[in-house]
Amino acid sequence: MKNNTPRTPIKSNSADYLQRKAFYDQLITVYGRNPVIEVLKDSQLQIFRVHLADSNRDSGVIKQIKQLAADRGAEVLYHSRLELSRISRNGKQDQGVACDIHCAGFDTYQNLLDNFDVEAKPNVSLIALDGVTNPQNLGMIIRSVTASPAYGLLLPSKGNADISPLVIKASAGTVFKGTILRCQNLAQALQDFQAKGFDICSLATQNATSLTEFEPCRPTIYVLGNESKGVSQEIINLSDHCLSIPMANGVESLNVAVTAALVAFKAPPN
Repeated sequence: MKNNTPRTPIKSNSADYLQRKAFYDQLITVYGRNPVIEVLKDSQLQIFRVHLADSNRDSGVIKQIKQLAADRGAEVLYHSRLELSRISRNGKQDQGVACDIHCAGFDTYQNLLDNFDVEAKPNVSLIALDGVTNPQNLGMIIRSVTASPAYGLLLPSKGNADISPLVIKASAGTVFKGTILRCQNLAQALQDFQAKGFDICSLATQNATSLTEFEPCRPTIYVLGNESKGVSQEIINLSDHCLSIPMANGVESLNVAVTAALVAFKAPPN
């Protein structure tokens, strides 16, 4: 999945451009015939556009998708197979179908920082991911963070699993309801948050404080690492704190999705 950019060129300094860019920044693109049918049937989702490959046969499934789109008042656009694969970013699995959904909580991290007041929201906490590659883990993390007091998830586009049908399924649809902040480079994003007054806490074992003993006094980002390698050394080096979860009975570690749930529900209400 990806967020699409406006197709019609407009002046980059105009209010119209900024408004449209903000809207397009909040689009999640779902691909695959069954996933698209499911989202079109969900009346709680704001459907923007449906994309179809012009090579699709006008079969029962395609007819159903077009009828559902018409019922929802969603625009249907037709593309070459190559163009559609660029929209879905997964030409091998999109089955010639994609759908743009507008999700207010899906945004860039810069938009949060541009309007953030540290003094007004000292208890804000985010969960950030550094190399979580398993789609099921990502989906379960999104579900836990969305249900928790944490503000949301900081999700780098590089090094982590994409938001795919597998992620959507594992999240039980909460990917469309929660706050997911996107960034390209995690290290740069974390430094930008630090400059705004956030503390960065990596879940790691080296020189770590117990999570149960840690009491945040500033807005905080908790970084969870790769399923096997953990948090990268680059991120640990720029962190303000390293935290660990006490283990009993010789257990070495927890699944990253379980860790995310423990950390997210420790967060104070925002």
